[in-house]
Amino acid sequence: MTNITKTRQNKYHSVLQKILEKGKLQKNKKGNIRYLLNEALRLKPVDLLEIFEGHAVARNKLRSELELFQKGERLTERYREIGVNWWDYCGPILVNSYPTYFEQLPQLIDKINKEKRNSKNYVLFLGQTNAESNQQPCLSLIQFQIDKGKLVMSAYQRSSDASLGLPADIYHLYLISKQIDAPLRSITLYLANVHIYENNIEPTKGILDGQKVSFNLNV
Repeated sequence: MTNITKTRQNKYHSVLQKILEKGKLQKNKKGNIRYLLNEALRLKPVDLLEIFEGHAVARNKLRSELELFQKGERLTERYREIGVNWWDYCGPILVNSYPTYFEQLPQLIDKINKEKRNSKNYVLFLGQTNAESNQQPCLSLIQFQIDKGKLVMSAYQRSSDASLGLPADIYHLYLISKQIDAPLRSITLYLANVHIYENNIEPTKGILDGQKVSFNLNV
C-alpha cells in the first residue's frame, strides 16, 4: 500500500489514501469502484493553498467553465470552445445539469453581499427530483453562512469521483467563495459517496508518490 510522509500529505491526499486503504468494493455500471460513505472534508484557506500547490488542476478551464455555468450556458459546444470537452458525452445540450442551477448563483451572491445576515442560511440547491437529466449534478447543495463577519461554506455531494471530480469541485467552491465580500473561514464538503474507479487505482497511487499521472474518465 502506498504510504506518504506527513509533511507531503494534504487533506485531499488523505482522502485518497483512506479510500485506497479502507474503501469497500462495489460493482458499478460505469466501472467498479472502491468507495467510502459519509466522509467530511473541512478545508481552511491554508488547506486550499496546500491542495492547489500540490495537485494540478485545470484552473483556467475550470474558471471559464464556472463562468459559463453561472451564465446558464447549456450548449456543450460553448464548453469545447474554452477547451472543456468532458461534457461531450452528454450530447449537444446539458439537460438539467450544472448550468440550470448555477445560473441562479449570481443573484444569490448579490443577496448575500447585500445582507450578510448572521442569522440566515443562504442555500443553492442543485438537481430536481423526477426531472429529465443527461448528467445529474454530483454536487447537490451549497450553503453559505456568515459567522462573525467570516464566510463559512458547506457543500453536500451525493457522489464524488475522488481522482477526477473532487479537485475540480474544490476549486469551483473556492472560486465561488471569492465572489462573497467576506473573508473565508472554511469550506466543508460532505461526501455521501466518495470513490476511486478501479481503472484509476494505480494512477491514484502515483499521485500519492508525487508522480504526474493521467486518469480515465468514466461515463
